[in-house]
Amino acid sequence: PGGGTHSVCTTSPELPGDLVPVHPLEAGAGLFRLSEPARVHRTPEKDRRDAPVCSFSSSLGCLSVSVSVCSSVLAMRRPTSPPSPVLTTCALLLLWPLLGASLPAQTPQQPRLTFMEHFLRLDVRFNWRNITCPLCKTLFTILDIALLTDANEERVARAVGEACIRLHLADEQVCREITELFRDDFIHALQQSLLWPTEACALLVGPSCGKFDIYAPWNITLPNVPKPPVTPPSPPKPGSPQSRVLFLTDIHWDKEYVTGSAADCKDPLCCRNDSGSPSWRRRGAGYWGTYSKCDLPLRTVENLLENAAMAGPWDWVYWTGDIPAHNVWSQTRKQQLSELTVISRLIHKHLGPNVTVYPAIGNHESTPVNSFPPPFVHGNRSCSWLYDTMAEEWAPWLPEQALKTLRYGGFYTMEIQPGLRVVSLNMNFCARENFWLMVNSTDPANQLQWLVHILQASEDKGEKVHIIGHIPPGLCLSSWSWNYYHIVNRYESTIAGQFFGHTHLDEFQMFYDDATMTRPLSVAFIAPSVTTYVNLNPGYRVYYVDGNYKGSSRLVLDHETYILNLTEANHSPESPSTPEPNPKWTLLYRATEAYGLTSLFPSDCDGLIRTFISEERAFQKFWYFRHKGHVSEPCKETCKTTVLCFLRSGRYDELEQCDLLNGFGGTLARAARKTLC
Repeated sequence: PGGGTHSVCTTSPELPGDLVPVHPLEAGAGLFRLSEPARVHRTPEKDRRDAPVCSFSSSLGCLSVSVSVCSSVLAMRRPTSPPSPVLTTCALLLLWPLLGASLPAQTPQQPRLTFMEHFLRLDVRFNWRNITCPLCKTLFTILDIALLTDANEERVARAVGEACIRLHLADEQVCREITELFRDDFIHALQQSLLWPTEACALLVGPSCGKFDIYAPWNITLPNVPKPPVTPPSPPKPGSPQSRVLFLTDIHWDKEYVTGSAADCKDPLCCRNDSGSPSWRRRGAGYWGTYSKCDLPLRTVENLLENAAMAGPWDWVYWTGDIPAHNVWSQTRKQQLSELTVISRLIHKHLGPNVTVYPAIGNHESTPVNSFPPPFVHGNRSCSWLYDTMAEEWAPWLPEQALKTLRYGGFYTMEIQPGLRVVSLNMNFCARENFWLMVNSTDPANQLQWLVHILQASEDKGEKVHIIGHIPPGLCLSSWSWNYYHIVNRYESTIAGQFFGHTHLDEFQMFYDDATMTRPLSVAFIAPSVTTYVNLNPGYRVYYVDGNYKGSSRLVLDHETYILNLTEANHSPESPSTPEPNPKWTLLYRATEAYGLTSLFPSDCDGLIRTFISEERAFQKFWYFRHKGHVSEPCKETCKTTVLCFLRSGRYDELEQCDLLNGFGGTLARAARKTLC
């Protein structure tokens, strides 16, 4: 922020705002930066066979990669020979953070944060934070050289699979499948990037590992229109209309869920066909769901929708993605599209044709997980296979103009009611886990510049805007998060609500004026998941919004959380060994009643954080609600400070700053980024 604007746009009539990205490599593709001491040019495909062996020597931490290593790696020409020790060692480094325990590396200056264990354990996340900086640089240097030939692409993939098995990061089948699934897209993105190893490692490990130009600060251009005077919101008059909005997120339906299968298993996801049978000391999967690292059977999703339909009527529905289960090592495009189709049609069937659903895209919709190439990537590697099917399934809810931008980049806008507009963002373009951003992370798909165009038009018309998305902006890449925060500041009088999911927990993040960082001006509400993953009750959210009348603020006035209590649902009172045939979803809490508030305006939520600081009982109540009524561990001292930092930090660099001011040495910010989704 404050630096020069990095432009990646050209004009085109295809999008609102006339913004279409230009491929960042068109002007100089072919140069692939390898390490500071030496540069290696990627040769055309037809000339690669006879390309000369490179020669370089650079000291990277504890390892020195010499000419002999470089030559031996490149000498591997036959794809049928076994992986070399160099590539296997390289692969060990690559796979450790992919499937291993994702706890931050501990040092005496970095005390472990008990609270973050929930984010860090039991789940499949593709993180690089366990790997040390010197090893990361060595890894990328070796990979860069090894990938100069097509034969070595196959070798690298097999070495990674072998390393996964030898380290016992997962069983052999999971290792083989996840390596094959990620191989082509990750290698292609790596080959197209212009990263030095120091930049790649700064990107993946963090700024302590180097400076990353590709993620350098960039600025969105705001219109040269003065910001209107800010009028603090006031509660609506008694009896004013309210809109009742159903909010669904993180369904994570598991087609392979089997009642009675092992709820505790060695795989990243249990309660499945291949989880085996529980031993006498182990739990079996419950009929309606399980408190473990398990997702949901379809019957639980249908039961939710049936109960939600009876709890209506709904003015409209927000649905912020993550349909498939967490078996990210074995997913195919066909399966992803099938699950998208089934859930979309079930929602339409149960809620009826008169209720409009506004969806947003989650990070699990694609395969490989988190893989969302920007629109400049064409052909089979693009996301058109996913966006086109979404457009087909969501056509009953969205107009043609919204479907057009959905097909282009997975985002859209449309009018909900006169005076209220929704903007659905593709938050995968802000996610560090999206490895396609190694190619170019400057406002992917020009989505934020497009958002500014929409907000300015709404301001001119006097419209209010709700923004929905999957990943909360406070967990986004720093530059993306900073620009988004700046946009919310500029258009605070237009943006009436922000609604996200992804963390599976019931929480929120605050936005303050960026001049003083003291005046609360917006809230990003983060709703609990439908899935149980990990150790949770299934749940959904209901928002009460200032209604459809002249002068309405369209702000959130209140919200409710409903849960399915699995302890009761899986054991009927008449026969404890038999599940309830038709369990009911019950109200866990209503926010204003639980916390003694009159509304949920930004000032109310900021005051609530202050209450959490001073009143331990209020904070513990929040902690209970945060986990949907099933708390696995207490939260005291460091954990509490961690949570309060998260709630105050709608911008990623603010999360880092809160982290450092409280003496966590960066552990909090790294842990918070490694969410379980």
